[in-house]
This record gives sequence, C-alpha cells and structure tokens, in this order.
Amino acid sequence: MKIADKTVVQMHYTLTSDEGAVIDSSEGREPLQYIQGAHMIVIGLEKAMEGHEVGEKFDVKVIPSEGYGEYDERMTQEVPLDVFQGVDQVVPGMQFYAQTPMGPMPIRVKSVAGDKAVIDANHELAGKNLNFAIEVVSVREATEEELNPQGHCCCGGKGDGECKCGEEGHECECGGEGHHKENCDGKGGCGCPNHDKHHGNG
Repeated sequence: MKIADKTVVQMHYTLTSDEGAVIDSSEGREPLQYIQGAHMIVIGLEKAMEGHEVGEKFDVKVIPSEGYGEYDERMTQEVPLDVFQGVDQVVPGMQFYAQTPMGPMPIRVKSVAGDKAVIDANHELAGKNLNFAIEVVSVREATEEELNPQGHCCCGGKGDGECKCGEEGHECECGGEGHHKENCDGKGGCGCPNHDKHHGNG
C-alpha cells in the first residue's frame, strides 16, 4: 500500500541540521505514527511522504516555509527580569510558557543584559532547513474512529470534542486515538517533525 490521504503511517526518522548535527531521531524508540493528510507533521515532510511504500528509505530536505516558518524578529521582545517570578537566575536558552488565547506558547530567553532579558517566541527551528532520513515501517488505512476528532480530542480522548488544553486547571492528556502524543505536547518545541498544529503556533 502506498502512502496517501487517510492512511496511518509509521516511520523511523533522523532529523539533522544543514551542518550535520542530529536534532532529533526515533532511533531506539517506537516509530513515529501519524495520519497522512491530517497535518500532524510539517507540511514539507507530509508532501514528500506521499506515494512511498513500506520498506522505503529516502532523504527529504524541508525548507523553512514548509517547516517551522521563517525566523521573525517581531516575535522577540525585551522584558524586565522581574517577570520571571520564582526564578533565581535567568540565563540564555531557558524556556518558559506564556498563556495566550491559543493556549500555552513556548518562549525562550535569547539574551540577558543587566535587569532585562530578550525573549523569543519563534520556534527553535524557525528559519532552518530540516533534513530528514526516513524509513517507512508500515502503512494502513485509517479507521473512522481515528479520522473523527470529535470523540478523541487531546483532552484524554474523553469525547466532548472540544480541546481545552491550556485552560487553567486543565492538564493535556494527549495520546487519544488519532492524536499522536508526540504531536501534541502543548509546547511545539520538541524538535521532532511534528509541527504542533493542535496548539497554535508551535
């Protein structure tokens, strides 16, 4: 069976930078599972998966516009250090989560100078090419249950069909049928090929 819309695909992958550094890999873990056409992985990789079959191994280069987007300087902001309540020392590279109408949004500390820090809401892979080495492990037709998001939202698959992730007092229990938990960590900063389509801007 070839990979096509509404098929469930399992694959192993290794993601590297243009410099050859490994960013993420499924090596030593279960293969990544996703539904083709459901935008559970970055669009450039999803397009490249179309038509491949079990056992195939191939490489894919995904440009920023079809990955995590171009880097946007407008998504950086200087803030006073006292906004980081309860943090003894703020240093570049730290990651925090800001509450937004779309749910939690990851922000990283880009730099620190004096009593101010520059925070960055760009995805950590924004503006970068994504180089994937892919091995297709399995392909099958998706079930109606897997294709129906109403009964299996990220809210634990409880069945109310409305995602409440990010609301106060609600803890995401991603992992319901048809909603791969690696795709929906509420962070979007895992570095794997799963673009966080379910939680805003990843």
